[in-house]
Amino acid sequence: MRASNPIISVLLFTTLLALQVVNGALVNNFYRRTCPQAERIVQDVTFRLVRSNPRLGAQLLRLQFHDCFVRGCDASILLDTVGTNQSEKEARPNLSLLGFNEIDQIKSEVEKACSGVVSCADILALAARDAVSFPFKNRPRWPVLTGRRDGTISRSSEVSGNIPSPFSDFATLKQIFENKRLNVIDLVILSGGHTLGEAHCGTFSRRLYNFTGKGDADPSLDPRYADFLRTKCPNPADPSITVEMDPRSSRSFDSNYFKILTQHKGLFQSDAALLNDTSSSRLVRSLQNPKVFSFSFASSMLKMAAIEVLTGNNNGEIRKQCRFVN
Repeated sequence: MRASNPIISVLLFTTLLALQVVNGALVNNFYRRTCPQAERIVQDVTFRLVRSNPRLGAQLLRLQFHDCFVRGCDASILLDTVGTNQSEKEARPNLSLLGFNEIDQIKSEVEKACSGVVSCADILALAARDAVSFPFKNRPRWPVLTGRRDGTISRSSEVSGNIPSPFSDFATLKQIFENKRLNVIDLVILSGGHTLGEAHCGTFSRRLYNFTGKGDADPSLDPRYADFLRTKCPNPADPSITVEMDPRSSRSFDSNYFKILTQHKGLFQSDAALLNDTSSSRLVRSLQNPKVFSFSFASSMLKMAAIEVLTGNNNGEIRKQCRFVN
């Protein structure tokens, strides 16, 4: 990779910008004095949980994403409904989220060592990174800065319009990311998280059976891949059936997602939409390079994990239990 490569130059600039975004708000090893074993405990418990649930990396990465895009990275997604106020996890885009029980287990172990010190928001950020990094052993896929505090408000009514939909077009995706001070580069890079995990048939079945309301298929979807998906997903969609988001690579954190996009095998409309913009499409092709993807994902995760964070003693709290405010 040459330094004169414009894509690499942009990614280097993005990394510097990411560091500026988090500078002064989040720091490396925030708990080094108050709970020096915190990050090791999170990693040890997370690794143990991933051994019995290889899908946990995809689940926690998605959980963190859905948390940060509503009220910032404050663990509001983890709060249970209390009384008549429905929490974020009750909103339709969040009904299929998993990983809550695992975060509870990690938090419980951290509380045994340091009660009331480590936030659920930091635990979620660390656990998501560690779960994805597990196959790489001692090579974490991105840095996690800490110092977040937990929010005390969680409303299902605030989810709509903040979480990108699998049906979104490029303009909508771009606007949602811009609202969070993330750019098109971050949009494309973070979409690479779809290299992990599975999706329910209902999130893409319209592309197979009734794309324009006339019983047709989405012409931007590879016809042979569409035929394969129909063998997995009947019409109407069965909510219990899931398929890989990254065919034959859904448990490997790699750049294969960007390769299948150029083969028109992106599962969601929002995946296919990344090819509908010139700059976005160019970046998709650059990110097929494993080193470029690894470097750039780490940069954009730094930025995403710093969205509207609560820091300092006068903001938020440190929850004793991640499901409830103190």
